[in-house]
Amino acid sequence: MSGQGPVPLALAPAMADALARWLDGERALRGRSEHTITAYQADLLAFLGFLGLYHGTPALPRTLAALTQTDLRGFAADERRRGLSARSLARRLSAVRSFLRWLSDREGFDASRALSTRSPRYLRSLPRPIAPEQARAVLDLAGAQHPTPWVAARDAAVLTLLYGLGLRIGEALALEGADWPPGESLLIRGKGGRERVVPVLPVARQAVSEYLRLCPWPLAADGPLFRGVRGGRLNPGAVAGAMAQLRQSLGLPETATPHALRHSFATHLLAAGGDLRTIQQLLGHASLSTTQVYTGVDDAHLLAVHRAAHPRR
Repeated sequence: MSGQGPVPLALAPAMADALARWLDGERALRGRSEHTITAYQADLLAFLGFLGLYHGTPALPRTLAALTQTDLRGFAADERRRGLSARSLARRLSAVRSFLRWLSDREGFDASRALSTRSPRYLRSLPRPIAPEQARAVLDLAGAQHPTPWVAARDAAVLTLLYGLGLRIGEALALEGADWPPGESLLIRGKGGRERVVPVLPVARQAVSEYLRLCPWPLAADGPLFRGVRGGRLNPGAVAGAMAQLRQSLGLPETATPHALRHSFATHLLAAGGDLRTIQQLLGHASLSTTQVYTGVDDAHLLAVHRAAHPRR
């Protein structure tokens, strides 16, 4: 749990077993990533720890049948008091509800009283893309920034995949030697094990080819496509560090991170007339509602232009 508080009671073996089974199911049946599984585990441990302290005895699968809105509201209030944001709390309560639904089916009880608790409302923050000319400047300078030519070419290649193909940083760094060279498109394995096919622009192909030409390690089918300076798989921190130097050199805001290049990819496609369904597929979003956040970005841009240019402003 966030913040400091009383030491929670030890988790009862039956509850620990139930939690492990649920997490295994989320991993195997729903394809949740290990990052998501770790977050879910922390969410449920926080909730079960709260119940133990709240009721004075470790929670058991059968005792969760008696949960009410009061219990979940008390948990939510305690988490907010400890400093958890509304967004994080909404995610935490979502994990709790999923676990309760699974457990109620398994144990045969009615969890509707607890499940009817509403999550806190929060404003979804809009992505903060950079302008097209700034994105081009990032890619141009990345290829000349590092004093070691192959490292500079590597950084330029990775950032080109983020902006040119809309990849997440983890997706780009997970690519293997066997993935390259691709045909006209590249198979990407994204969140939750979901696969998608993205077109490979000539500029991206050229950037990766130049990096491979200069890289001191030969490309191996079972090895990483992008390598760190010691030959192992490239760490996301190295890419973030390269982007931080580019921000400083180009005078870009702190929000200009590697992930902002993916946001910029989507926003610039939308501004150029791309439709949401296509952008959803390119980004690998499971839900169109996730992609629709970019309409807010584009509307904000249009409103700013309108206010600046209209003669009756």
